[in-house]
Amino acid sequence: MPNSITPPRSLCLLRLSAIGDSCHVVPVVRALQRTWPGTQLTWIIGRVEARLMSLLPGVEFITIDKAAGWSAATGLRRALGGRRFDVLLHMQLSVRASIISLAVRAATRIGFDRARARELQWLVTNARIPARGNEHVLDSFQGFLDALGVARGALEWNLPLPTEAQDYAAGLIPDGRATLVVSPCSSHPARNWSVERYAAIIEHAARRHDLAVILCGGRSALERDTCAAIERACTVPVVNQVGRDTLPQLLALLARARVLLAPDAGPAHMATMVGTPVLGLYAATRVARTGPYLSRQWCVDRFEQAARRFRGCSGEQIPWHTKIEEPGVMDLIEVAAVRERLDALLS
Repeated sequence: MPNSITPPRSLCLLRLSAIGDSCHVVPVVRALQRTWPGTQLTWIIGRVEARLMSLLPGVEFITIDKAAGWSAATGLRRALGGRRFDVLLHMQLSVRASIISLAVRAATRIGFDRARARELQWLVTNARIPARGNEHVLDSFQGFLDALGVARGALEWNLPLPTEAQDYAAGLIPDGRATLVVSPCSSHPARNWSVERYAAIIEHAARRHDLAVILCGGRSALERDTCAAIERACTVPVVNQVGRDTLPQLLALLARARVLLAPDAGPAHMATMVGTPVLGLYAATRVARTGPYLSRQWCVDRFEQAARRFRGCSGEQIPWHTKIEEPGVMDLIEVAAVRERLDALLS
């Protein structure tokens, strides 16, 4: 199948998590739908991610309970019921995903090139995407299109938003009200900026640019506590919506926002899907690898400084996928630098 233009009858994508990486898969799905409209597409995905990606039409979703551990492969085998696919796109680098992939029967099993096929992936595939180095995650997924002989074309997301989600967002961001949405938390605590620094940027956004401000996030104690602390630290009005929306509602909210302020986390890539610029905060991870794809120029990038301080070398001297999730790494991002990027974006 690699480098072929013959449309397969059925194609299965395996990408379980996370929200941000699932967002990067959507342009691959859209390109496949444009090129091979008659191909049946199936996406094996995590349950949380499916709550958002199920908005994508024309795709069969089979969900995996990642908390089930290794038994998830048995459950998937039962769900598939002996079905065979012409092609499997194995798009996740984890031992768990590699084991789960064994439940998928496919003639052609495409994974990453040998240099990137970590976590046993090279053992469970029989074809590879073209070898490339130091790519953004989204670009690495586009390599699966190259392996299939499918033109990449323009990036397309275009997830239809339910009317209920649009009404929710319109109630919080009326037409014409420029709004800063702040999603302050990553599930990786070391990627999170301090409450005081978030509050300083919110004050600046409200006073200098007359932006309304909405805090958003999930239902974890970390997110609730962080947003409550930011709200207390601010002397300007802040709407705290943490834990009060669904993923489709959040996507609709981001679609109406003027800008999103966030660390390396799923909402940064959700905002990218709906064309909202992202002021990204990056020190623990590389903007060039995991930054919001269409807003990398608006990010504050301190990965190089983090490499020198915490690893004693330049960023070029450590593997491309390295994360520097050390206590205090996000303190390398100064309020003044974020304020400057916000001013430039809004100008």
